[in-house]
Amino acid sequence: MKNQCLLVFMLLTLPAFAQADRTWILDQSTLTYHMSHPLHEVDGVSHGAKGKGVCHLGQCDFLLAVPVKSFDSGDSNRDIHMLQVTRGAQFPIVSVRLRLPETSLASPALDCDLEVQFAGNTAHYSHVPFHQVVEGTAHHITGTIPSTLPDFKIEPPSFFTVPIKNEIPVRVDMFWDPL
Repeated sequence: MKNQCLLVFMLLTLPAFAQADRTWILDQSTLTYHMSHPLHEVDGVSHGAKGKGVCHLGQCDFLLAVPVKSFDSGDSNRDIHMLQVTRGAQFPIVSVRLRLPETSLASPALDCDLEVQFAGNTAHYSHVPFHQVVEGTAHHITGTIPSTLPDFKIEPPSFFTVPIKNEIPVRVDMFWDPL
């Protein structure tokens, strides 16, 4: 009888001690890549990202996905060429994965380890700094992913026989909301 009472007590109190899962959804985003060439600078912008995060047992896993074709540089010929160079038809999505301790979501500074899949290749970036501002229930996250063309085995396109620089940093400006 004593063991049965203990079992009933544990079953009734266990939910109070268990951490509830928390889900996050990407509400809005602006992702901007920057390309540099000795003759000109170009920014391509996308507002087409989708994202979801799930926090469970103190860890949060986030996934961000954006169609390659959603980036607009203001020049449709350049955008078509970018799709060809990055093999956008074969690999139409850029995805970013990261894992954070749930406690870090209360901090204005985020130190992120990222896994980025792009153009059929995966790159890992450690200790990428992001800034976070909590606005009501929304978390406004900004930062830059320091990507390069060699990270994804992309041959630098040329303009007037001069290749672009290897650095293609991606600025991130996102609003995440809990569900």
